[in-house]
Amino acid sequence: MAKKKSSKSGGGYFGLGYIISIILAIIPITNLILGIIIRAQRRNILGIVLNVILAPLFWIIDLISIIVKNKLLVLV
Repeated sequence: MAKKKSSKSGGGYFGLGYIISIILAIIPITNLILGIIIRAQRRNILGIVLNVILAPLFWIIDLISIIVKNKLLVLV
C-alpha cells in the first residue's frame, strides 16, 4: 500500500503542490498570512513575531526556500 503524505512531511504550504506553493509565495500578502499560520501551527511564537515585524525580509527568504527546497526553512 502507498503511504499518504501528511502536511508536515509534504513540502510547500500545507503540502500543496510545488507550482501552487510558488504562486502563493510570490504574492506578499498570502506569503505573510500563510507563513504566520504555519509558524503558529508549529508553535513558533518568535517566528510569528519576526514574520510580522520583518515581513519584507521573510517574504524574500520564504520565496527562496520554497523555490529551492519546497519547504519553509527559516524559523519554522
